[in-house]
Amino acid sequence: MAKINVDNILFDNVTLEEALTIAKNAILQNKQISVYTPNPEMCELCHNNPSLLKVYNSADLVLPDGIGIIKAAKLLSTPLKERVAGVEFAQNLIALCSENNKNVYIFGGREGVAEKAKENLEQMYPGLNICGVHNGYVNSQQDNDFVVNDINNSNADVVLVCLGFPKQEQWIYDNRSALSNVKLLAGLGGSVDIFAGTAKRAPKLFINLHLEWFYRLLRNPSRIKRMMAIPRFMKRIKKQAKGKQ
Repeated sequence: MAKINVDNILFDNVTLEEALTIAKNAILQNKQISVYTPNPEMCELCHNNPSLLKVYNSADLVLPDGIGIIKAAKLLSTPLKERVAGVEFAQNLIALCSENNKNVYIFGGREGVAEKAKENLEQMYPGLNICGVHNGYVNSQQDNDFVVNDINNSNADVVLVCLGFPKQEQWIYDNRSALSNVKLLAGLGGSVDIFAGTAKRAPKLFINLHLEWFYRLLRNPSRIKRMMAIPRFMKRIKKQAKGKQ
């Protein structure tokens, strides 16, 4: 599978459909894989953090979640096929699990959010088995051991790890070997809130215009400091692209 280097993170050059085929093959063939969905903010975090960069590049499937990644890859003359939004991957992955009788565990969110996501998803996908949930509050090794044991005892095939970046990716990196029966672990951030209905995805107009980030900023202006990572990232990419000419 082709890998595209964007700011030293190695992205898989796949469409959403191709990513889901890889996920399905892993689930049905009992081969464990991890899936991360970096955006420019995550790239910015990794830029001066070699240990975190190692975590991101350890994933078996790295999907470009963010139009900034697509633009950066094009500027570097190594275009990616398309943006693969984490929430879209998550929703299709859940449908895939429903169709193939695979068990899903949801880990993350505030108290009660994962339970509400479970309720909504099982209504949306009759026959879906969400075999366990746990909130995102893991503050000690004892808490962590409880979650790992709960996942193992649940017979989960797929675990949606929704702790926010980079905590979720680090958690998968640190714990995947202890979850040997799990076929797929995916870091999916705010997807649990969208499934629970405690957050809304941007309207289609914003999505189609690649302005989903702007919609989130309008909804939550306090994100402005985080959003400043995007122009820093693009400035660095433009400099890299100029150096390649």
